[in-house]
This record gives sequence, structure tokens and C-alpha cells, in this order.
Amino acid sequence: MKNLLMTFISVFLITQINMAQQVAFEEYDLENGLHVVLHQDNSAPVVTTAVMYHVGAKNENPNRTGFAHFFEHLLFEGTKNIGRGEWFKIVSSNGGANNANTNEDRTYYYEVFPSNNLALGLWMESDRMLQPVINQIGVDTQNEVVKEEKRLRVDNQPYGNFLAQVKKNMFDKHPYRWTTIGSMDHLDAASLEEFIAFNKKFYIPNNAVLVVAGDIDKKEAKDLIQKYFGPIPRGKEIQRKTFTEEPITTTRKAKYIDPNIQIPAIVAAYRIPSMKTRDAYVLDMISSILSSGKSSRLYKKIVDDKKMAFQIGAFNFTQEDYGLYIIYGMPLGKTTLDALLDEIDEEVVKIQKELISEKELQKLRNKFENQFVNSNSGVQGIAHSLASYYMLYGDINLINKEIDIYNSITREEIRQIAKKYLNKNQRLELKYLPTEKTASK
Repeated sequence: MKNLLMTFISVFLITQINMAQQVAFEEYDLENGLHVVLHQDNSAPVVTTAVMYHVGAKNENPNRTGFAHFFEHLLFEGTKNIGRGEWFKIVSSNGGANNANTNEDRTYYYEVFPSNNLALGLWMESDRMLQPVINQIGVDTQNEVVKEEKRLRVDNQPYGNFLAQVKKNMFDKHPYRWTTIGSMDHLDAASLEEFIAFNKKFYIPNNAVLVVAGDIDKKEAKDLIQKYFGPIPRGKEIQRKTFTEEPITTTRKAKYIDPNIQIPAIVAAYRIPSMKTRDAYVLDMISSILSSGKSSRLYKKIVDDKKMAFQIGAFNFTQEDYGLYIIYGMPLGKTTLDALLDEIDEEVVKIQKELISEKELQKLRNKFENQFVNSNSGVQGIAHSLASYYMLYGDINLINKEIDIYNSITREEIRQIAKKYLNKNQRLELKYLPTEKTASK
């Protein structure tokens, strides 16, 4: 009876997860090339309006890095209808919130309003797309904002150049070799005409997806979208370059001195394929095995049992073209960086040689199901997922079927993918070091 009850509960929970993850949506194109996605959820009187542009740090001129991130800020300066400094005032005074973010592959803007302000959200985003004001005052203002952000988050932040050093040493040709925040010297040297040209090239309807999610009436939403976005002219088609990296076949070694740290770190980084590949999903699971939580293999062995490190981790840094699989550790006591890396390698080799247990596999599946459901539990998360799956993965239906990919991964696959990518001759070994003056005694 007890086993029967547990079986019933398990089936019930799985059914609930499957019901929760089903996201209904409708998609269509405007004549100007703007892709539109609608998701109706009338459970709460809120609506998210979001626009994702297919432009990120990888689309920049190597001598003008930081442009995409700069535009994340610059396009809040105002439009022909929204005065300088008025954007955030309009949003907050109408009960809303908004933000934006940029990475290597895309730029994302969104507003969350009470649903009776849907028209306002659509009008603001359409005006940003159609007629932003890009002038020298705005450029100079945001230049100082970005410089301050870089000082706080990178230059003066302990381990703030960690990712920059990994990317610099892992990519030879691809624009992924620089970080999203880019170079302040490049921004200083850029002319106003260059900023205007960048906007004209990338912030166009046929390089964007608009997502409206929440308490909407679809017919009303479609009419408003046509009213505000329909008249925006189609932009010139973007000619995108393809960059192919040669495989890494010999261990790369590098050092970096960070004056903001006292404790060194060892980094092992591996170049991996696009986040769209099945292999990238398997590597997500491997990183969870190694370092997700205090029961993970690296933490339990190296931090808890052997007390060789006070911090250790592994994560899959996924991107549209190539990704990075990164393992790092910060030694404790007299442990050397080389000794710490040896201990890390032992655990990686175990995954390459031994199948994980069925119990461990089920734990992984449960964890990823939970993460998947939570990420799509509200309209704001759903809007972001719909935009990302459409633009970066080329399969918007992943919002309902991505969890099936994780659930189909086998123990044998995990072992195989670890063998394929996580080898010493395929990686960067970076020693991230303090100066002699700041080193912990």
C-alpha cells in the first residue's frame, strides 16, 4: 500500500510539473519584419512588454568594443516624444518598473506595467525603436555612467577581470574574446556618427522580437502593436560574419595579477559548442554534479572533507556560437594552486570513467525540472524565455519541451560528453594571482 501511495504521489507531481510548464503563445510577423509573440495570462492584472534585439558584444568592431552595452544605457536617454531624463519618471509614475541587459549575443529591454497601461509600454518601446535621440550630450553622459560601472564592477572589484582573462585566452578570432563592457578607450575615441550608424544598423524591427505577456486581450494587443510598431520602416538586412575557432589541442597556460585580491585562484576553462547543441545541455548536468550545492562532488571532497579550498565551483557559460565550461578554486591554507587543480581533475576523471548512479541522475532531473518550472512561473520570466528561445535558439517551442531534453539525457551520455570536452590538452589553465603586497600571508 505504501509503495502504491508513493507511486500515485510521484505520478501526480509529474503531472503537475507537466501542466505548469505548458506555456501557450501566439506568434506572427509584421510587414516590417518585427516578430511578435503574445502570451495571455489573465491571472493577475500585470503585463510585460519586452523587446530583444539580436545585437550584443560579438557584433562590435574590434576597435570599438563596448558599443552594445553602451546602447543599453544610451537608449534610455530619450526619444523625440520622451524628453531627456523622463523615461524612468514616466514608467514609475504609471505604476511600472523597467530595466535592460546586454550580453555577447543580444540586448533586452522590458517594462512591467499594470495591464491597463499596455498601450503605454508598447508606445514607449516603439518610440525607442523608431526615433531615439542620439546626441553628444547623451553620449557624454552615458560615457561617464559606463566608466563608473566598469570601475565598480570590474576594475575595483575582487576577481573582476576573471572572465575577461578567460575569454582573452580562449578565443583567437571570435569576438567573444572581449567582454560585454568593452574598452573605455574605444568608447572615448568613437564619434557621434559612429553611434548613430550602430543604432541605424542594429536597432531595427527586422532585427528584433517583441513579446507581450500577461493580462491582455489578444485582439486589443494586436491592434495596438500594429498602431505603434507597424509604421516603423524595415531596416537594411544585416550581413553577419561567421567566426570559426580552431580546436584547442595543447594546454594553454596564463597568469593574471589582480591587485584587488588577497587569495589566488586556479581556473580550468574549456571551449565548448553552442548552447543550442545537445552537448551543452549535458554539460549543464555535469556542472551540477561537480559543484551544485554542498553535497556536490567538488565541494564535498575538496572543501568539506580535505579542507583544501574555501571556495570551488564549475559552471557552463553558454553562448550562441561557442560556450565556455569553467572550473575554478581558491585554495585554503598551504594548498598550492597546482595541488588544487590535481584534486579537481581527479573528480573530472571519475565522471569520464564511471557512470553516475541512477539515484544521482534522478536527482539531477528533479533539479532541472524545478529550475525550468520556476523560470517560467511568472509572466516576466515567460517573456524573457520566449524572446530568448525564438532569437538565440531558433526554436521558440523550447519553452515547453526543453525539460524533455534534460530528462532524456542518460548516464552514458554524461560520461561520453565529459570525455569529449573536459580534457587537459583542450583547456586553459589560468593562475589568477594577487600582487606580493596584497597576497594573504
